[in-house]
Amino acid sequence: MSEEIGEILVQADDLQHRIRAMAEEIARDYEGKDLLLIGVLKGAFLFLADLMRHLDVGCEVDFMAVASYGSSTESSGVVRILKDLDAPLEGRHVLIVEDIVDSGLTLQYLMRTLKGRGPASLEVCALLTKPSRRTVELPVRYTGFEIPDKFAIGYGLDYAERYRNLPYVAALVLTDD
Repeated sequence: MSEEIGEILVQADDLQHRIRAMAEEIARDYEGKDLLLIGVLKGAFLFLADLMRHLDVGCEVDFMAVASYGSSTESSGVVRILKDLDAPLEGRHVLIVEDIVDSGLTLQYLMRTLKGRGPASLEVCALLTKPSRRTVELPVRYTGFEIPDKFAIGYGLDYAERYRNLPYVAALVLTDD
């Protein structure tokens, strides 16, 4: 095990239990609606896959890739779209599926961009949130876990493209070499 993997913030079993509960809530709220899930790559892919497996409502999926971190542990504040959506949003009920809401700047940019494409509704489902880091107010309709102000890795979240494969969420520990 790497020395960079610190304290476990959310255990694997807790992740799966909460994701099932979130899927039940989403299915109730979107029953009979044309639901489009938008996964924010790369971090949300595991969460999105598990969430979809538990959704008891018809849905489609599309992906966006955005960059604001690079290989740093701090957001640059500049958001770039690396991969845009394939599906049109007009008249659709859209649920953005995010791995983590930190400062909120990336999500604010995404919401503004997607709202301009005319969806019937636009909501956010985030596995993790760090309220202490928020610099902008954002409506997150479905939240998995609030975590402390630590750089999170695992379950799709990475540091320099590593640690996404961990089945739990842990804190990154950087050592001074």
